[in-house]
Amino acid sequence: MLVTQNLNNFTKLIPQQVKLVAVSKTKPISDIQEAYDTGQRNFGENRIQEMVNKYEVLPKDIEWHMIGHLQRNKVKYMAHFVSLIHGVDSFKTLKEIDKQAKKHNRIINCLLQARIAKEETKFGLSFNEIENIIASEELRELKNIKIIGLMGMASFTDDTNQIKNEFNGLNTFFQKLKTQNAELKTLSIGMSGDYKIAIENGSNMIRVGSAIFGARNYIA
Repeated sequence: MLVTQNLNNFTKLIPQQVKLVAVSKTKPISDIQEAYDTGQRNFGENRIQEMVNKYEVLPKDIEWHMIGHLQRNKVKYMAHFVSLIHGVDSFKTLKEIDKQAKKHNRIINCLLQARIAKEETKFGLSFNEIENIIASEELRELKNIKIIGLMGMASFTDDTNQIKNEFNGLNTFFQKLKTQNAELKTLSIGMSGDYKIAIENGSNMIRVGSAIFGARNYIA
């Protein structure tokens, strides 16, 4: 019952308007089912095959979030059920999501990933690239995807001021975009280690794993 206890304790800490995505990557079906039985419905995975396997055996009212870096050639495996794709970092990826969503007569919600961290290893688009995609005529031709917001990952650092500045900068940009695009409603920033700073800086969706499920079981 540890997952239930952690989840109940954690949900008391976050504002009602903040959506919690329970990051269940590497976690067994039993842990996800326990979280589901507690009332959690949004789960995040970073490997498509793992997410597909879990989708097939777990309740179908779960909303599955793809939160990892997305390989275009694997979009087809989740296009029939994925609820939200975080971390879209190219127009080519949007085109592939649209193509696969059309095959299933679906509209797939997406977040554009902004590159706000200082590390070179982080994926993402510059603010200018995001503005260009959203304003493009090519985007309007994609009828089976919907960009509903932005996602970002802060630098991996103990410097809370740096994390705050990165989140705040993205929120400022997000608020600017919202004035021109009514469909942009989701700002997905914040994980187990920095979700409090993220919420203070405008996040309305956080991705939390270890605080709910315990230490990650890393797999190759």
